Amino acid sequence: MSVSSPSSFTKYLKVPFWAQILTGLVLGVLLGWLARSQDVSWLVTTLEKVGDTFIGLLKLAVAPLVFFAILVSITNLRKVNNAARLASRTLLWFMITSLIAVAIGLVIGLVTNPGAGTGLTPADGAKPEHTGSWIDFLTGIVPTDVITPFTELNVLQIVFMAAVAGIAALQLGEKAQPILTLSESVLELLQKALWWVIRLAPLGTVGLIGKAIATYGWDLIGKYATFTADIYVGCAVVMFVVYPTLLATVAKASPLQFFKGAWPAIQLAFVSRSSVGTMPLTQKVTERLGVPKEYASFAVPFGATTKMDGCAAVYPAIAAIFVAQIFGIDLGVGDYLLIAFVSVVGSAATAGLTGATVMLTLTLSTLGLPMEGVGLLLAIDPILDMMRTATNVAGQVVAPLIVSAREGILDRDKFNNVASEPVDAGERQALPAAA
Repeated sequence: MSVSSPSSFTKYLKVPFWAQILTGLVLGVLLGWLARSQDVSWLVTTLEKVGDTFIGLLKLAVAPLVFFAILVSITNLRKVNNAARLASRTLLWFMITSLIAVAIGLVIGLVTNPGAGTGLTPADGAKPEHTGSWIDFLTGIVPTDVITPFTELNVLQIVFMAAVAGIAALQLGEKAQPILTLSESVLELLQKALWWVIRLAPLGTVGLIGKAIATYGWDLIGKYATFTADIYVGCAVVMFVVYPTLLATVAKASPLQFFKGAWPAIQLAFVSRSSVGTMPLTQKVTERLGVPKEYASFAVPFGATTKMDGCAAVYPAIAAIFVAQIFGIDLGVGDYLLIAFVSVVGSAATAGLTGATVMLTLTLSTLGLPMEGVGLLLAIDPILDMMRTATNVAGQVVAPLIVSAREGILDRDKFNNVASEPVDAGERQALPAAA
């Protein structure tokens, strides 16, 4: 038995990661349907525990991972020529793609009228416990102490502290080297541990998808059919039309090669619903696609906490139209421009965690729409969040690729041959020996 077990584990690792995820997806749907149709309460509980445990393990590493990733990424800019130019170009492309994504969301929402014919009324909504406003957003960036942001998982405040620490380290120069060396070691340790959690994604998929089907079934999805379809179509247009077009025309790079390289991170994002939890894999595939490691180690962590085309652009645009229609409120051109503004400037409020409730409340409060509208969407949110997060992560890889290509630092050979070195091999290297 001691010989066969490691052998079985090794064989399992050789199964492509996408196949493992797909198997977990199918099994989750079947078990969720069985639990709901046969009213098997223990199975519902089991699926819920499995899914929640997987998400809990991802969240466990979020606070220290974000802090050290941002700190190290900022200090790594000293190793890159034209660091300020790269940083500004990265931010510019984040904004450009966000504007395109929010425009697509608005067009789809206006064409399909997602709030019409749902049978939902304002009475079906409830105000969320926590809402976002511009005052809260601006004042909430600066923490009152260094402990609370980590215990309450306030990612935005963690990003602020990490950025301050990183800039201070750059100013100190050699005196800060011991701290930087320690930070890099801690970051590598966290990423190594998170790789083990990522390898549990197929099992987590079973629990998360199974829980969604067992809890919500197809009836709830039916009520929100148009809205759900709008989010998925909008995100799909951004991911499979906008990004490939930008890659082909701006970066002069093959969209097919991009998806070959980035797909493992995109599929993990779909399952985990966490940009930050996916960040180590996102950075690995970005580097495999030819983006220099020094630049990728800045752009990916920066993007994982601020680049949210799914959660902060497509979703709030369509959701605002949906809520306005349910409550019988007409939106004008000025309101649509406000939605675009919030999407570009306020996307950091989503902070790479599961769900986009804060971003939605920020959008609704800016437009003066009822906060009860958030309650209408909470039930369907987990199903929407999978596609939103996958779009987020795809964009977090696309932007560094475009910038690298335009700045002439993209390794075209690595990009063109990315399929010859599957990411699965890199994942296995992060695991302890099976023998």
